[in-house]
Amino acid sequence: MKKIIELLLTLSVVVFMMGCSSKNKLAKANMVGGHEYVDLGLPSGLKWATCNVGADKPEEYGEYFAWGETKPKAVYDWTSYLWCKGSEESMTKYCTSRAYGDADGKKVLEGADDAATSAWGNLWRMPTMDEHQELIENCTWRWVDNYNESGVSGQLGKSKLNGNTIFLPAEGHRYGTETYVVNYLGNYWSSSIGTESHCARNLYFNNNQIYWYNYNRRARGQAVRAVVK
Repeated sequence: MKKIIELLLTLSVVVFMMGCSSKNKLAKANMVGGHEYVDLGLPSGLKWATCNVGADKPEEYGEYFAWGETKPKAVYDWTSYLWCKGSEESMTKYCTSRAYGDADGKKVLEGADDAATSAWGNLWRMPTMDEHQELIENCTWRWVDNYNESGVSGQLGKSKLNGNTIFLPAEGHRYGTETYVVNYLGNYWSSSIGTESHCARNLYFNNNQIYWYNYNRRARGQAVRAVVK
């Protein structure tokens, strides 16, 4: 009888460990390079990170980056912007018009200038304008005032395709040394330049709408939400 009890206990431990192992495998399956993503079932197969670059939780704002820069900084303006000579008419890279500087025709960030790639590795990158649009169109969005009782507001998207969700905190933006409209507006960079070369396209939202926007100036500090295939 004693041997039977010992055998049953051993089997219970094995089953428990197998269950734990299975759960760990599931958890790891949603990680790339140590960073978690959510599969929203998007037509492109693209996966979106669950939190911003520089954040550890979905409700954290993360770091602010000027467009095409890979490190946060103290001052966000044209005098401190990496890709100009002190003004918005003096771009030195990613410029499609001589009216804004040295025209090189580049319209999408290279990996070396991508904040997501720099922070999280080569498998991660910033989304393009079209990928922002795919995210917007394939989710149902609603404003949340107190996500997970964190006191943080933002847009919660629920996939129309598989029901999974993604939260984007309203992190506002930075200019000069100040942070503006936190908890009221969201501004997330894409990797796509704007129609005018001193601007870049970004995902914008407030408490009643979400869409991509063409004219945010590149020197501003904004959030980055990374994507991975």
